[in-house]
Amino acid sequence: VLAAGPAIAHVGHGSTASFTAGLGHPLGGLDHVTVMVMVGLWAGLKGGRAIWVWPAVFVGVMLVGGVVGMEGVPVPFVEPGILASVVALGLLVALAVDLPVAVGAGILAVFALFHGHAHGSEVADTLNGVEYMAGFALATAALHLAGIGFAATMTHFSLRPAIRVVGALCLPIGAGLYAGVF
Repeated sequence: VLAAGPAIAHVGHGSTASFTAGLGHPLGGLDHVTVMVMVGLWAGLKGGRAIWVWPAVFVGVMLVGGVVGMEGVPVPFVEPGILASVVALGLLVALAVDLPVAVGAGILAVFALFHGHAHGSEVADTLNGVEYMAGFALATAALHLAGIGFAATMTHFSLRPAIRVVGALCLPIGAGLYAGVF
Protein backbone atom coordinates (compact mmCIF):
# COMPACT_ATOMS: atom_id res chain seq x y z
CA VAL A 1 0.00 0.00 0.00
CA LEU A 2 2.86 2.43 0.78
CA ALA A 3 4.17 2.00 -2.76
CA ALA A 4 0.80 2.70 -4.38
CA GLY A 5 0.69 4.84 -7.45
CA PRO A 6 -1.99 7.42 -8.14
CA ALA A 7 -5.57 6.35 -7.62
CA ILE A 8 -6.27 7.97 -11.02
CA ALA A 9 -8.82 10.40 -9.71
CA HIS A 10 -6.60 13.39 -9.38
CA VAL A 11 -4.39 15.86 -11.20
CA GLY A 12 -5.00 16.08 -14.91
CA HIS A 13 -8.34 14.29 -14.95
CA GLY A 14 -10.85 16.89 -16.05
CA SER A 15 -11.70 20.50 -15.44
CA THR A 16 -11.39 22.02 -11.98
CA ALA A 17 -12.75 25.41 -12.91
CA SER A 18 -16.40 25.34 -11.87
CA PHE A 19 -19.06 24.14 -9.46
CA THR A 20 -20.40 21.80 -12.15
CA ALA A 21 -16.97 20.25 -12.70
CA GLY A 22 -16.66 19.67 -8.96
CA LEU A 23 -20.12 18.14 -8.82
CA GLY A 24 -19.33 15.68 -11.61
CA HIS A 25 -15.76 14.77 -10.77
CA PRO A 26 -16.38 12.46 -7.76
CA LEU A 27 -18.77 10.37 -9.82
CA GLY A 28 -16.04 9.49 -12.30
CA GLY A 29 -13.40 8.14 -9.91
CA LEU A 30 -13.86 4.56 -8.73
CA ASP A 31 -11.81 5.22 -5.60
CA HIS A 32 -13.96 8.18 -4.62
CA VAL A 33 -17.32 6.57 -5.39
CA THR A 34 -16.33 3.43 -3.50
CA VAL A 35 -15.10 5.22 -0.39
CA MET A 36 -18.01 7.64 -0.22
CA VAL A 37 -20.59 4.88 -0.52
CA MET A 38 -18.69 2.87 2.13
CA VAL A 39 -18.86 5.83 4.53
CA GLY A 40 -22.64 5.82 4.11
CA LEU A 41 -22.92 2.04 4.42
CA TRP A 42 -20.79 1.96 7.56
CA ALA A 43 -22.80 4.81 9.08
CA GLY A 44 -26.01 2.98 8.15
CA LEU A 45 -24.77 -0.21 9.78
CA LYS A 46 -23.83 1.67 12.95
CA GLY A 47 -27.03 3.70 13.05
CA GLY A 48 -27.86 6.39 15.59
CA ARG A 49 -25.68 9.48 15.59
CA ALA A 50 -23.17 7.89 13.19
CA ILE A 51 -25.67 8.38 10.37
CA TRP A 52 -25.10 12.12 10.41
CA VAL A 53 -21.81 12.50 12.33
CA TRP A 54 -19.63 10.30 10.12
CA PRO A 55 -20.66 11.83 6.77
CA ALA A 56 -20.48 15.35 8.24
CA VAL A 57 -16.99 14.73 9.61
CA PHE A 58 -15.88 13.27 6.30
CA VAL A 59 -17.15 16.18 4.22
CA GLY A 60 -15.86 18.77 6.69
CA VAL A 61 -12.35 17.33 6.97
CA MET A 62 -12.26 16.67 3.23
CA LEU A 63 -12.86 20.39 2.69
CA VAL A 64 -10.08 21.23 5.15
CA GLY A 65 -7.81 18.86 3.24
CA GLY A 66 -8.89 20.59 0.04
CA VAL A 67 -7.82 23.97 1.41
CA VAL A 68 -4.51 22.49 2.56
CA GLY A 69 -3.98 21.12 -0.94
CA MET A 70 -5.02 24.39 -2.58
CA GLU A 71 -2.43 26.18 -0.47
CA GLY A 72 0.24 23.76 -1.64
CA VAL A 73 0.97 22.33 1.81
CA PRO A 74 2.37 18.83 1.34
CA VAL A 75 0.71 15.89 3.09
CA PRO A 76 2.64 12.61 3.02
CA PHE A 77 1.18 9.33 1.80
CA VAL A 78 -1.88 10.87 0.10
CA GLU A 79 -2.17 8.30 -2.70
CA PRO A 80 -1.42 5.28 -0.48
CA GLY A 81 -3.88 6.71 2.05
CA ILE A 82 -6.60 6.90 -0.59
CA LEU A 83 -5.94 3.34 -1.67
CA ALA A 84 -5.93 2.22 1.97
CA SER A 85 -9.26 3.96 2.49
CA VAL A 86 -10.88 1.80 -0.20
CA VAL A 87 -9.71 -1.42 1.44
CA ALA A 88 -10.07 -0.34 5.08
CA LEU A 89 -13.57 1.03 4.73
CA GLY A 90 -14.59 -2.02 2.73
CA LEU A 91 -13.31 -4.22 5.56
CA LEU A 92 -15.05 -2.12 8.21
CA VAL A 93 -18.32 -2.61 6.35
CA ALA A 94 -17.73 -6.27 5.41
CA LEU A 95 -16.90 -7.16 9.00
CA ALA A 96 -19.61 -4.82 10.39
CA VAL A 97 -17.06 -3.34 12.77
CA ASP A 98 -18.95 -1.55 15.55
CA LEU A 99 -16.77 1.25 16.90
CA PRO A 100 -17.73 4.20 19.08
CA VAL A 101 -18.93 7.12 16.99
CA ALA A 102 -15.91 9.25 17.97
CA VAL A 103 -13.41 6.55 16.98
CA GLY A 104 -15.15 5.99 13.64
CA ALA A 105 -15.14 9.75 13.05
CA GLY A 106 -11.39 9.83 13.72
CA ILE A 107 -10.72 7.08 11.20
CA LEU A 108 -12.89 8.79 8.61
CA ALA A 109 -11.20 12.14 9.27
CA VAL A 110 -7.80 10.71 8.35
CA PHE A 111 -9.11 9.30 5.09
CA ALA A 112 -11.05 12.50 4.37
CA LEU A 113 -7.88 14.55 4.72
CA PHE A 114 -6.19 12.43 2.05
CA HIS A 115 -9.15 12.63 -0.34
CA GLY A 116 -9.54 16.38 0.16
CA HIS A 117 -5.84 17.10 -0.26
CA ALA A 118 -5.62 15.10 -3.47
CA HIS A 119 -8.45 17.06 -5.03
CA GLY A 120 -7.60 20.41 -3.50
CA SER A 121 -4.06 20.24 -4.85
CA GLU A 122 -5.42 20.03 -8.39
CA VAL A 123 -7.32 23.31 -8.22
CA ALA A 124 -6.14 26.89 -8.06
CA ASP A 125 -6.52 28.93 -4.89
CA THR A 126 -9.17 31.09 -6.57
CA LEU A 127 -12.93 31.53 -6.59
CA ASN A 128 -13.13 28.84 -9.29
CA GLY A 129 -11.29 26.46 -6.97
CA VAL A 130 -13.70 27.23 -4.16
CA GLU A 131 -16.67 26.64 -6.47
CA TYR A 132 -15.14 23.34 -7.60
CA MET A 133 -14.65 22.16 -4.01
CA ALA A 134 -18.25 23.14 -3.14
CA GLY A 135 -19.55 20.99 -5.98
CA PHE A 136 -17.17 18.23 -4.98
CA ALA A 137 -18.45 18.35 -1.37
CA LEU A 138 -22.07 18.23 -2.48
CA ALA A 139 -21.46 15.18 -4.71
CA THR A 140 -19.56 13.50 -1.86
CA ALA A 141 -22.48 14.06 0.51
CA ALA A 142 -24.86 12.64 -2.10
CA LEU A 143 -22.75 9.48 -2.34
CA HIS A 144 -22.81 9.19 1.46
CA LEU A 145 -26.60 9.47 1.33
CA ALA A 146 -26.75 6.75 -1.32
CA GLY A 147 -24.84 4.43 1.00
CA ILE A 148 -27.06 5.32 3.96
CA GLY A 149 -30.15 4.78 1.82
CA PHE A 150 -28.94 1.37 0.65
CA ALA A 151 -28.16 0.35 4.24
CA ALA A 152 -31.58 1.53 5.42
CA THR A 153 -33.33 -0.34 2.60
CA MET A 154 -31.44 -3.56 3.24
CA THR A 155 -32.12 -3.27 6.98
CA HIS A 156 -35.82 -2.63 6.36
CA PHE A 157 -36.09 -5.79 4.28
CA SER A 158 -33.98 -7.85 6.73
CA LEU A 159 -31.15 -8.09 4.20
CA ARG A 160 -28.32 -6.58 6.29
CA PRO A 161 -25.84 -9.25 5.06
CA ALA A 162 -26.09 -7.64 1.61
CA ILE A 163 -24.48 -4.52 3.06
CA ARG A 164 -21.52 -6.59 4.21
CA VAL A 165 -21.23 -8.25 0.79
CA VAL A 166 -20.99 -4.83 -0.85
CA GLY A 167 -18.23 -3.93 1.64
CA ALA A 168 -16.32 -7.08 0.71
CA LEU A 169 -16.35 -5.98 -2.94
CA CYS A 170 -13.90 -3.24 -1.96
CA LEU A 171 -11.11 -5.79 -1.63
CA PRO A 172 -10.95 -6.65 -5.35
CA ILE A 173 -11.60 -3.00 -6.19
CA GLY A 174 -8.63 -1.98 -4.04
CA ALA A 175 -6.48 -4.68 -5.62
CA GLY A 176 -7.54 -3.50 -9.09
CA LEU A 177 -6.72 0.12 -8.26
CA TYR A 178 -3.32 -0.93 -6.90
CA ALA A 179 -2.60 -3.01 -10.00
CA GLY A 180 -3.75 -0.24 -12.32
CA VAL A 181 -6.55 -2.34 -13.76
CA PHE A 182 -9.17 0.30 -12.92
